[in-house]
Amino acid sequence: MELRNIAIIAHVDHGKTTLVDELLKQSGTYRENQATTERAMDSNDLERERGITIFAKPTSVEWKGTRINIVDTPGHADFGGEVERILSMVDGVVLLVDAAEGPMPQTKFVTSKALALGLRPIVVLNKVDKPDAEPDRALDECFDLFSSLDANEDQLDFPHLYASGRSGWADAELDGPRKDLNALFDLVVRHVPPPRQLARKDEDFRMLATTLGSDPFVGRLLTGRVESGSLKVGATVQALSRIGQKIEQFRVTRIQAFRGLAQQDIDAAEAGDIVSIAGMSKATVADTICALAVDTPLDSQPIDPPTITVTFGINDSPLAGRDGKKVQSRVIRDRLMKEAESNVAIKISDTPGGEAFEVAGRGELQMGVLIENMRREGFELSISRPQVLFRDIDGVRHEPIEEVTIDVDDEYSGSVIEKITGPRKGDLAEMKQAGAGKTRIIAHVPSRGLIGYHGEFLTDTRGTGVLNRVFHEWAPFKGPIPGRRQGVLISMEKGVSVAYALWKLEDRGKFFIGAQEDVYTGMILGEHSRDNDLEINPLKGKQLTNVRASGTDEAVRLTTPVKMTLEQAIAYIDDDELVEVTPSSIRLRKRYLDPHERKRHSRAGQ
Repeated sequence: MELRNIAIIAHVDHGKTTLVDELLKQSGTYRENQATTERAMDSNDLERERGITIFAKPTSVEWKGTRINIVDTPGHADFGGEVERILSMVDGVVLLVDAAEGPMPQTKFVTSKALALGLRPIVVLNKVDKPDAEPDRALDECFDLFSSLDANEDQLDFPHLYASGRSGWADAELDGPRKDLNALFDLVVRHVPPPRQLARKDEDFRMLATTLGSDPFVGRLLTGRVESGSLKVGATVQALSRIGQKIEQFRVTRIQAFRGLAQQDIDAAEAGDIVSIAGMSKATVADTICALAVDTPLDSQPIDPPTITVTFGINDSPLAGRDGKKVQSRVIRDRLMKEAESNVAIKISDTPGGEAFEVAGRGELQMGVLIENMRREGFELSISRPQVLFRDIDGVRHEPIEEVTIDVDDEYSGSVIEKITGPRKGDLAEMKQAGAGKTRIIAHVPSRGLIGYHGEFLTDTRGTGVLNRVFHEWAPFKGPIPGRRQGVLISMEKGVSVAYALWKLEDRGKFFIGAQEDVYTGMILGEHSRDNDLEINPLKGKQLTNVRASGTDEAVRLTTPVKMTLEQAIAYIDDDELVEVTPSSIRLRKRYLDPHERKRHSRAGQ
């Protein structure tokens, strides 16, 4: 049977996972009476809730005697560590572009990686049946994007199709029959070359591990593409590190291949196959699994370095230990080390005290997903404000700059430009009409300036703006950038909040909590209407007398409190504040809970 290995890449929400659903259906992967779910490849709970792909996952379909291995890749740059490894397993890419929006920043990020590896893309203009679709413009923008990314002549001469993933059709012409995805299947078989590894069938076995998984019955599973030779169950192989150091020697207990959405046990794997193998105890991502006679590891793709760091610590607030079962620093450290083993884009280091850990990664979304997974597993944590990592290049301090693409209604474009080019030290790169009364703004902004900006952006655009960001370059340090302008309301007592007290304090600012909630000294209850912090008493009840008169009993009506998501809370806090995360709560607090210690540290900071 012939073999093709492809990856599907796209910006967030351009319909990639929905298209894979249709490919699985139309290739006959499902039985006629088989129950199926939408976005079948988004198997993780968080992926389903957020509607984004976080983990790269392979699947396979059969088409006219050819097996097509398809890898669904994440569309967000924060999960780029997955993309960089996965692209080394495939021989071609299908670039899915929304016909209305055109290529977006995350598309540019993943496409640049694919082109650098010499992969020839197939462009699929998706959602062409939408009323605001402009497929010709989107196609021109794809060509311009490839050209700007230094694509070679073969890559610039790319085939394209018009499609609707949700309706399940793809055609070479815009006014085609719109019946099925046969044109896409045929184009993949025709355009994508067979694995070059097929020529190395007779060499010693070698495979580069690209993803790490686990199975409760099988144990650790390493997935990758067989680069040369063949492997049978029961064979003894070794694992080499990137520098050629021997890690372990082990017996292969199981080989699994991807068949539709399931993994199926097979007896042997040949060159070019994408498989998972079991039996190892130490080997991990980026290691080379090979025959005992091999002493040179395979080259692994370099992973872009982290750009931000967040401190994970134990939850030491007065309410610690009420919700979660995993609260010790040792347990937190073990969990973070396990994450770093399978996610090469994350780096973990201990802080001097040993009670907290520096976690470096790609962005706030990646950190938010890790923290959300940990709280669902029963962890309690305290999280610091994200800090940008700097680099010294030729003795000059450099910081990461991000390319920000903003689609906003024309009436709000002025305030957006003022915010990103003023205090946030951004440079406006491009501004153009995006149709339907919208303006597209492209700017290069320091990563420091974007921490905490998304909430402010949504307020400025009345919730109608769309902001996408991707790493652009390292640039010389641009000087101080002011943080949050408003102060916070801090509890001066421990107890249960009283509706009357909050009602009387509403003119001081907006609250993050409601009545009858546990509070403690140093906990942040809301945002002050001015730029200084204010200590308040949320426990103060109404003074009662035994005299009753009409008009003295006022009805207490509280304004609905602002409830922040995890990412919003992490981006909101200042350097002297923490987010307290438990399985059921997200609270904000001052780093120093004791008022005297807090004042002493604030004076030292000035």
